Amino acid sequence: MKQSGLRRPLVFGLLLGLCLPCCLTQTTPSTGATPPPTPPPSPSAQTERLKVRLAGYPRKHNEGRVELFHQGEWGTVCDDDFSIANAHVLCRQLGFVEATGWTHSAKYGKGQGKIWLDNVLCSGGEKSFELCKSRGWGNSDCTHDEDAGVVCKDERIPGFVDFNVIDAHVNENSVEEVRLRPVVATKKKHPVTEGVVEVKYKDGWAQVCDLGWSIKNTRVVCGMLGFPHERKVNKNFYKRLKKRAVEKVSKPKVNVSAGGRLYLERQNNFFHIHSVACTGTEVHLAACPLEFSKPNSTSSCPGGMPAVVSCMPGPLFMQNSGLKKKLKTSSNVRLKGGARLGEGRVEVLKNGEWGTVCDDRWNLQSASVVCRELGFGSAKEALTGARMGQGMGPIYMNEVKCAGTEKSIWTCPFKNITSEDCQHLEDAAVRCNVPHLGLENTIRIVGGRSSYEGRVEVQVGSRWGTVCSSGWTTKEAMVVCRQLGLGYSMHAITETWYWDSSNVTDMVMSGVKCTGSEMSLSHCQHHKTVSCQKAAAKFAAGVICSETASDLVLNASLVQQTVYIEDRPLHMLYCAAEEDCLSKSAAKANWPYGHRRLLRFSSQIHNIGRADFKPKAGRHSWVWHACHGHYHSMDIFTHYDLLNANGTKVAEGHKASFCLEDTDCQEGVSKRYECANFGDQGITVGCWDLYRHDIDCQWIDITDIKPGNYIMQIVINPNFEVAESDFTNNAMKCNCKYDGHRIWFHNCHIGDAFSEEAERRFEKYPGQLNNKIS
Repeated sequence: MKQSGLRRPLVFGLLLGLCLPCCLTQTTPSTGATPPPTPPPSPSAQTERLKVRLAGYPRKHNEGRVELFHQGEWGTVCDDDFSIANAHVLCRQLGFVEATGWTHSAKYGKGQGKIWLDNVLCSGGEKSFELCKSRGWGNSDCTHDEDAGVVCKDERIPGFVDFNVIDAHVNENSVEEVRLRPVVATKKKHPVTEGVVEVKYKDGWAQVCDLGWSIKNTRVVCGMLGFPHERKVNKNFYKRLKKRAVEKVSKPKVNVSAGGRLYLERQNNFFHIHSVACTGTEVHLAACPLEFSKPNSTSSCPGGMPAVVSCMPGPLFMQNSGLKKKLKTSSNVRLKGGARLGEGRVEVLKNGEWGTVCDDRWNLQSASVVCRELGFGSAKEALTGARMGQGMGPIYMNEVKCAGTEKSIWTCPFKNITSEDCQHLEDAAVRCNVPHLGLENTIRIVGGRSSYEGRVEVQVGSRWGTVCSSGWTTKEAMVVCRQLGLGYSMHAITETWYWDSSNVTDMVMSGVKCTGSEMSLSHCQHHKTVSCQKAAAKFAAGVICSETASDLVLNASLVQQTVYIEDRPLHMLYCAAEEDCLSKSAAKANWPYGHRRLLRFSSQIHNIGRADFKPKAGRHSWVWHACHGHYHSMDIFTHYDLLNANGTKVAEGHKASFCLEDTDCQEGVSKRYECANFGDQGITVGCWDLYRHDIDCQWIDITDIKPGNYIMQIVINPNFEVAESDFTNNAMKCNCKYDGHRIWFHNCHIGDAFSEEAERRFEKYPGQLNNKIS
């Protein structure tokens, strides 16, 4: 990781910052100066939040210039008398456990506007920065050359809502929400791709004047609404509508279409904005130069019309399947580890292998290029610090500097990585704007103890009802949580008798079978007519969702490095036989004489997700195995398989989780799980569990296998028993060559580490097809 002291502050047109909600505090005047007499604060004012954010460029999500929101505007803090105690208070208010340092002399660039506080003196224990002593709000003799900054420890306060985001400074007070309103009255369909641009104004919606409206403005609006491309509007069609609407007013007998009537109804609407001048790279209309109409103006758009925009949706959202072939998303960029559509860790493909992007200088313009090339809109958030989990492969890019107009992140300027530059703790991620599909309106969860859990109910036609829990698994539950925007599925519930069932509806769906990647439960396979053996309400399908999930990945290179063959005497394998760790032919062996040939290796399993991996079953249901003297918290934790050229399994092994614990952790992470003394089992985020090659059952029994070429496959959590953010990286494969005496592994890799083309080459390596030694 580069030290922040080596980075030079840059002048940047669009300031980047971090808007974070902070702890509720009581707003009291500073004790460092005598304030003017004011009336006592109202109860609502006493519970007001002091907003704090980090800003500046370049920076990471846990560092930056300190900015405070007071009296309706953002301002900075002077570095006079600043201390580490001040930084501790600010970092805790931002949701970090503590500060590791602070900066002076506008280290992260000079701020704008007011310098709100000066000579701040905190003891370090204050719950809010405004409770520290100072000269008082707005009382300062400093310039922005003295703006203070902080560096926080990158560890979150447990339970603090995670908003580690680099965002644009835009004036949301002027434009909060934008929508397209279809002019032609047709049957409601999603997504809406063409219509009049309307902005939220007070309690309603207002229009934008189209005088001087450019295609660059259209690009920004489309990006906000989740569309990667804009297209030209047939203005003549809208002019004809306007003309007919005017004729209807002067000649009541003139027949006007439904579209004309709709247009006429909105002719008297107030034009809130009469001029927009976007460059096309902005991620929000509020970031563009805007001129607002004066409240009393009667002609805010003389001779003009409401701005109309038409957008091109990405392939995922095409209504007309015939167009899908024309629009293709990038094949060398992908998002991984995100719970919702259009979010995840950014991964790029180079020389057939996927790798990550370092978050140095990662911003909304670069993130937007990624989003658009994947068929989404502009970036809603640019995330740093592996906020969507850590990758495991190479890190290919650093200091990506896109202008925002590029077709691909690969055409943006960037630096290549050296080993000192970055770690996977710095993997960049994005949240993209996606089109509104209304899918969340056709499903709900009810009866649970929180908004993240309950009986699943779906709308079929005009009826709402429950879903049969027969065959209900984590994959189906994942789709439900995604459809509701509630993150990941922690548990797929098949018995919901312990939740409130006072308003139980009829069962309307059964036989649901999902791959896990669908956008809606209705997109999964299901019975045409309901058929459920356990149709009682207490057996309806349910879910428990979570914002975070674990993600287990095997260290493929360690498997390749540690593989060997051992001929183990049968008299040393009684316990292994009792735990079913030998092949079936072992039962016919002449015990205790003879031996079994074992393919042995070490497996190191990392948790690179955002939540600890813990067994689904509580310790009360763990099974004690006296032979080895340990508990099994999961019946099957991993599958070990040897496959022939046809993909047929020729030998197998499996591993129960008889000691799921933190063997070691990356720097700065503490171990939480230890099997000794009936301790908790699990793997902490940032830690790994090492099953050494010399542990019982850490093998495949290959006694009956003939010499030849094979594929070795290891699958973690094969039954999806525990929720993970990404199941595609749970399998590992190696080419395997066995000559009857020795064995070699090569090309060991995680299942999603290679491109599709490279994976096809792997499966057809020389000598594989004839299954003989080449």
